[in-house]
Parts: sequence; structure tokens; C-alpha cells
Amino acid sequence: MRLLGLDVGDRRIGVALSDPEGRLASPLTTLERGKSGSEFEAILELIRNREVGCIVVGLPRSLSGQIGPQARKVEKFIEALSRQTSVPVRTWDERFSTAAAERALAAAGRRRKELKKRRDAAAAAIILQDYLDQLRLQEQAREEVSDEKEGRNFFHPDAAADHNCLR
Repeated sequence: MRLLGLDVGDRRIGVALSDPEGRLASPLTTLERGKSGSEFEAILELIRNREVGCIVVGLPRSLSGQIGPQARKVEKFIEALSRQTSVPVRTWDERFSTAAAERALAAAGRRRKELKKRRDAAAAAIILQDYLDQLRLQEQAREEVSDEKEGRNFFHPDAAADHNCLR
């Protein structure tokens, strides 16, 4: 199952896609936001064409972790997207993802103009990869607390993953 990562901004949406095993996230594209809602049509098409089983949307919390004005806009976007698809939509803390994407692109020698074009998709890939890495850590934690002698699994509450978005 592939996962789709989204970095939702006021003007653009960065899009990333995982590999079929859900291990590696890669930048895919950047969608322009329009008043007609064409970005939703493009996302729904990606879901169908790429066999996406889960959508991970970066939630831009403030430095203190609070939900601010931009995060509320993203939550409204998520509500609208959720009404149009049965694919589960999850949020992930995206603090510093755009800055990390800019640094990575600059380190790769991208020019300023090129950097701006690719930044949103790169940020979406960082958000999605962070989510995938956390899922992998949770899976490892569950395996570590497994009681093999009795054939039962005991799950640590902090390691509980969202099973709708697991591979």
C-alpha cells in the first residue's frame, strides 16, 4: 500500500508518494491551489492511479505545539478532502519541514528559482518519511514487547499505531 504525503499551503500543495512497501517517501509534484477546487480532483486522481491507501497531511503547529491560524486552514482542507474520499487521512506535525526541505535542496546545489519550485514537494516527502519512520519504530516496539512464550502480543500504549495506515 502506498501512502500519499501532502504539505498544504495557501497557494500550493506539495505532494509526495511512498514506495509500495511504505518504507521510502519521494517528492512527486506540486499542485497549484485554485478557487475551483481543482487540487482535490488532482489528489483524487493520484489516489486512484497510484493505489494510495492512506493520506498523511502535515499539520503546521506553532513552536509551542498549539493549533494556530494556518493549522486551522489545513484542518478545513482535511475535512473537505475527507468528504471526497474513503481513504483515511491522518495528520503529522510538520514543524520545520519546509526549512529542512530548503536546506536539503540548497545542499544539493539547486538554484534559488528551482528551489522554490521543488520546495513544497520536498517538504511533503520529509513529512511523509517522518511518518513512515515513526510507523516502523512502533512496529519494532510492538515486536520487542511481544510475549513469545505464551504466544500473545502485549502492546505498549505508546507504540499503538493507526492500523488503517499500516502496510
